[in-house]
Amino acid sequence: MKIKLTKGELKRQRDALRQYQRYLPTLQLKKQQLQIEILRQITLKETRQAEEALKTKSALSWAGLLTDGIDISGWVNPKKVFTAARNIAGVDIPVFEKAEFEYPEYDLFTAPLWVDAAIDALKAITQLREELKTIDKGVVILRQELRVTTQRVNLFEKVKIPEAEEAIRQIKIYIGDQMANAVGRSKAAKKKMERAVLEEVAA
Repeated sequence: MKIKLTKGELKRQRDALRQYQRYLPTLQLKKQQLQIEILRQITLKETRQAEEALKTKSALSWAGLLTDGIDISGWVNPKKVFTAARNIAGVDIPVFEKAEFEYPEYDLFTAPLWVDAAIDALKAITQLREELKTIDKGVVILRQELRVTTQRVNLFEKVKIPEAEEAIRQIKIYIGDQMANAVGRSKAAKKKMERAVLEEVAA
C-alpha cells in the first residue's frame, strides 16, 4: 500500500483508525447476536420437528380410515399462511403466525364420526410443517447476514486496522527522521555561522 508520508496523511490515517476501532465492536456484537439467534432457531426447529413427528405417528394409527369414502384434503391444505417480521441485529426474519384453512362443509349425518378429529389432527400437522418452512427461511437469511458480517469483522480486524496502524507507524518514523534531520541541519548551520563570526572577529 502506497501512502503519503505527510502530516495530513497521518491525520487521515489516525481518523480512519479511530473510525474502524469504533465500528468494530458494533460488528462483533452483531455477529454474536446473529450466532445466538441461529442457535435459537435451530433449537426451535428441532422442537417443532419432534412435535410434528409425534403427531404424524399418532395420525398413522387411523390414517387407513381416510380411504373410507370422504376426501378431506381440501380442508387440511392451507388457503393462506400468515407470517410477521422480527428484527434481529438489523435484519428481518419471518416468524410464523398461523395457517388459514377452508371451512369444512359436509353432511354431519352421513359423514363418519372420525372426520372432525382427522381434520383437526391433519391441520395441526400442516401448521407445524408450515412453521418449519418459515424457520428454515429465517435461518437462511440469518446465515447469509452472518457470513457478510463475519467478512466485515475480518476485514476490519485483519486488514483495515493493521494497515492504518502500519501507515501511522511509517509516517511517524518518517516525520521523526525529517525533524531530526532538520534539527541536525539547524545545528550545523548555527555552528557554521558561529565559525564565520569567530573568523570575522579574528581577522
